[in-house]
Amino acid sequence: MQLKAWAKINWSLDILGQREDGYHQMDMIMQLLELHDDITLELSDTLSLRVDGRVRVPDTSDNLVLRAAKALQDYAGVRMGAAIQLTKRIPVCAGLGGGSADAACVLHGLNKLWELHYPLETLCDIGVKLGADIPFCLTGGLMRAEGIGEVLSPLPCKRSLPMVVIQPCRGLSTREVFTALHEIPQENWAHPDTEGVIQALHEGNLHLLAASLGNTLQPVSEKMRPEIRKCINDLKEHGARAAQMTGSGSAIYGVFSTTAAARTAYEALKKKYRTCHLTHTMTECGYEE
Repeated sequence: MQLKAWAKINWSLDILGQREDGYHQMDMIMQLLELHDDITLELSDTLSLRVDGRVRVPDTSDNLVLRAAKALQDYAGVRMGAAIQLTKRIPVCAGLGGGSADAACVLHGLNKLWELHYPLETLCDIGVKLGADIPFCLTGGLMRAEGIGEVLSPLPCKRSLPMVVIQPCRGLSTREVFTALHEIPQENWAHPDTEGVIQALHEGNLHLLAASLGNTLQPVSEKMRPEIRKCINDLKEHGARAAQMTGSGSAIYGVFSTTAAARTAYEALKKKYRTCHLTHTMTECGYEE
C-alpha cells in the first residue's frame, strides 16, 4: 500500500490562554499542502520502520510513526504487523506537521491494511493522544481547529493557492517557543484576525488575507531565529501577496496570485535557501474512505 502524508500550514494561529491541564487553548485555521512524505505499508509479522530521504529523522521506537502503529495495534488488540517505509520530504521542526502527517497516514493506512474498518472518529481519538495535529491531518481540507487542536470545523475554500515554502534556518522546539511566549505578559500577545482569514479564504481575496494573517508565536520565534523575518521579506520582494511563519516555525510560506508567479519566485529563492518547495494548498483531504 502506497500513501501520501501531506504537510499543513497555519493560516492563523491564536492562543487564547493556558488550560488547567497545561495544554493551551488554541484557535487556528489550518490547511493541507500538496507537499508530502511518501509511506509504503506491507503486511508483516512485526512492526518495523525504514526512513529514507534528504530529511533525517530517527527510525527508533520513539518515532511518531511507530508509536501510532503500536497505538492502533493495542487499541484493536491485533498481532498483525507492518513493514513501514517512510520517504521524508517535509522539513522537520518546521511547523509543517510532518510527524503528525506521517502518523495520521499510518493510522489511516493500517486501518485498511489490517481490515479494522474503524471510522475516522476512532482514528482521531487514537491520534490525538499522540499529537494534537493528528486529527486535522486525518481529516484534512481547510479547517478551524479549536481546543488543543482536536475540535475541527470544516470551512469553505474558494480555490487552491500556489505557494513557496521555505525553512530558512535551523528548526525550532515547540516547547522552547511556548516557554519563551510565557515570558511575555499575555495582554501583549499578538493575535490574528481569524474571522478575516476565514472570509478571505472563502472569497479568494488575497488582499484581505494579507491583512488578516497572524501567528501569536511568530514574534517569539523571530527573536530566536532572525532569519525568519528576513525570509518573509525575501518572499514579499519576490512577489508573495502574503507571507508568514507556520506553527511554531521555523518554516515560512509565501502565497502567490498565480502558479507562474510562484514558480518564478521559487526558481530565484531556491538558489538562496537550501530547503525551498513549490507547492499549493489542497481543498480536500486525499484519503479515500
